[in-house]
Amino acid sequence: MKTVLKHTLSTLTLLASSLSVAAQSLTPPTDAPYLTREGAIAIIGNDGMHDLMNNFNTLFTQQHPGFRFALTAKGSSVGIPALTADATAIAPLSREAWLGDMHGFEQVKGYVPLDIRIGYSGFGPRAPHKTPPAVYVNAANPLPGLTLQDLARIITAGQPEGDLNTWGQVGIEHHAARRIHVYGLRDDGGFATNLRMDKLGGKPFSAQYEALNSREAVIDAVANDPYGIGLTGWVDASKTAKNVRVLPLAAKAGEPFRSPDYETVAAGAYPLSAFLHLYVDNPPGRKLPPFIKEYLRLALSDEGQKAVREQRDSEQGYVPLSAADLQAERHKLEGL
Repeated sequence: MKTVLKHTLSTLTLLASSLSVAAQSLTPPTDAPYLTREGAIAIIGNDGMHDLMNNFNTLFTQQHPGFRFALTAKGSSVGIPALTADATAIAPLSREAWLGDMHGFEQVKGYVPLDIRIGYSGFGPRAPHKTPPAVYVNAANPLPGLTLQDLARIITAGQPEGDLNTWGQVGIEHHAARRIHVYGLRDDGGFATNLRMDKLGGKPFSAQYEALNSREAVIDAVANDPYGIGLTGWVDASKTAKNVRVLPLAAKAGEPFRSPDYETVAAGAYPLSAFLHLYVDNPPGRKLPPFIKEYLRLALSDEGQKAVREQRDSEQGYVPLSAADLQAERHKLEGL
C-alpha cells in the first residue's frame, strides 16, 4: 500500500511540475551555443533514434509553439562529444555512453552529464532485426543459463569467488574436462570494455578471452565451437549461423534465467538490457533550462512512453520503461 501511495504521489508531483512549466509560457533560447544559424535547437546523437526523437520534437512543438529543433542523427558515438562541445542541447544514445566520452566530458566540464533513461534498446531474437547484448552458446550446448556472477567468473579474471575455466565447473558433466573457449569483441573502450566495467565487476578479461573484430565473427566462432561461449552486442545471429542460441541469464543466484524477449525486457528483468538515454548538460547546483526539463518530462510522460512503445515493430525494436524504472526516472527529474 505504501509503495502504491508513493508511486501515486510521485506521479502527481511530476504532473503538477509539468502543469506549472506548461503554465509558464516557455520561451525558446536565443543565445545558447547549441542553436543553429537559423535559430533551431540542435539535437545530436544516435541514428536509430531518429524517428523517436522526431516524434518527441513534434509532440513538444505542438504543446509549445515557437520552438524549432534541428535533429542530426549520426550515431551514439557523436552524442557525448557534441554535448561536451556545447553543440547540442540533448544527446540521445541507444546504449550506455562509452567511458572515454564520459571522461572527456568530465575533464572539460568538471562534472558528469545528467542521464535520463527513457526506454530499453531492443529485444529479441527477432530476425531479421538485431538482438540486444547477449551471451551465445553453440546450439548443442545443454547449459540452461548463467548468473551474471558466474558469467563474470568465466569471461574475466580475478573475481573474488575464483575463475571458472572448464565446462564441468558450470555443471556440464559430459564435457567436464573441456576448457571453456571465450569469444568477444576487442577491449578497446567500446562495447566490450563498457560491459566489462558496468556488468562484470570491472576485472580484466581472462587469458582465454579471444577478442574478435566483429559481432558476426563472435557468432561464427561459437557456431563452429561446441565448447565456445560468446558475448557480443546488437546482432542478428541468424544471418551468420543457425546453430547458436541466446543463453538465458539471471541477475543473481536464486533468480530465474531470463532471455531478452519483449515481456522480459519490458519488465526491466533482462540483466544485459541497454537503456535509451537522453543526456543533458546540468552543472551542479543549477536548475535545468525550463524547456529542457519539459522535453525530458515529455519523454517520461505517458504520451512519451507511448511513442517509445510504438517503436516495437521498427528495426530498432525499442521498449518503454518498466513501472519501477519509469518511477525512478520521474523522481530523478522532479528536483532538477
